[in-house]
Amino acid sequence: MDTLRIGLISVSDRAANGLYQDLGIPALEAWLTTALATPFSIETRLVPDEQPLIEQAICELVDERFCHLVLTTGGTGPARRDVTPDATLAVADREMPGFGEQMRQISLQFVPTAILSRQVGVIRKQSLVLNLPGQPKSIKETLEGVKHADGSVSVPGIFAAVPYCIQLLEGPYIETHSSVVAAFRPKSARRETNS
Repeated sequence: MDTLRIGLISVSDRAANGLYQDLGIPALEAWLTTALATPFSIETRLVPDEQPLIEQAICELVDERFCHLVLTTGGTGPARRDVTPDATLAVADREMPGFGEQMRQISLQFVPTAILSRQVGVIRKQSLVLNLPGQPKSIKETLEGVKHADGSVSVPGIFAAVPYCIQLLEGPYIETHSSVVAAFRPKSARRETNS
């Protein structure tokens, strides 16, 4: 079976120049480790806020490293240096608008400035590429969703749809730990598991 390959790109001028420690990639790695029941491998890239370098990192992870999923963190706001969505769209074959819409919906539960985010989700070849926020707390909320005190979900996180999307792109069958995020797929697309 094909191992799930995930590419992580942290976009930050300061972190790329060694002026401060990148927090995005460690936060993503930690979350994926707790959320995924399926074995996976990770490729990471740390790049400055330069559109050609972000485009190059995405293309390399998809075209050469064959990542099924690429997650970027940082560079999604309205400031001039925030060019991650522009780079993502420039190398996309198709846009998946629902991911950006849901990410903003989740963030709006916490801050009114969520509408300033330009995060996008796209498909390049057989890979799903998603722009995530830069802050570890926001990354977790975006992926997991907003939960009530009893743990039930009030606003679904975007990762609930990721396993089925990758399945539709002919990638590996991904299972999650439902206590973190429950993967949703139609009954016809579910496989019986041994667990």
